[in-house]
Amino acid sequence: MNDTSVEMSFSDLLAAELPYLRRYTRALTGSQARGDKYTVATLEAILSDRSPFDNDQPVKVNLFKCFHAIWLSSGQSVSEPEDNLHSRAHALLAKLTPNSREALLLRTIEEFNPVQIAKIMDLDVEDVRGLITTANEELAKSVKGRVMIIEDEPIIAADLKAIVSSLGHEVTGIARTRNEAVELGHDTEPNLILADIQLADNSSGIDAVNDLLSVMTVPVIFITAFPERLLTGDRPEPAFLISKPFEQNQVLSAVSQAMFFASTETLKV
Repeated sequence: MNDTSVEMSFSDLLAAELPYLRRYTRALTGSQARGDKYTVATLEAILSDRSPFDNDQPVKVNLFKCFHAIWLSSGQSVSEPEDNLHSRAHALLAKLTPNSREALLLRTIEEFNPVQIAKIMDLDVEDVRGLITTANEELAKSVKGRVMIIEDEPIIAADLKAIVSSLGHEVTGIARTRNEAVELGHDTEPNLILADIQLADNSSGIDAVNDLLSVMTVPVIFITAFPERLLTGDRPEPAFLISKPFEQNQVLSAVSQAMFFASTETLKV
């Protein structure tokens, strides 16, 4: 195989995993802009030194390991103007056990196994398991709020409501169409929106969310079988994505993460 073929093969493998790194960095930082800055920094580091990929680990594991090194070395902050929301977010983060949210997101959202997470974070496997347990406990009790669900399948909607309620949040209602969602959102003013993409009348959950975000500022968790299609580089894009079919722990984690960052603006801690 010539050098060009090797280059294209590595580039293609890396490109296939980038949407998932973008999803992870956004969920970790609670921000599209901040998450994407970390993704760019990770790519720049890889371009200057590809040696972290010279092993038998999957490309995705090595990619996330490169990001994690940057995340730690930067003090878990990117250079940007500070404001009250960022300051409060940092204050909240400082109260959590170090590395706990990272381990939780890697396990639940990105579905790495504990052995892979241990390699990414350079920890023992038992330490990883302990961090995941700690993160679930700390996030679950950090904030409580109102959650609106946009979902047209009754069984899935009921499952989502039960999961959200188990965390102590109030479910303000369930909408099945774009119009129902807009009306419900205006009436109940949720702190968080949990939205499917395809709705009952063939309307779009994305359109419903965009309608609501034109009059309110709340985090949104999208549920989709194709998360990479929502990470195209166009703006705006979601900070929180759950892949279908989803596991209960994925929803628990995403809701806790999103509500945690919502607390910097709309909730009382």
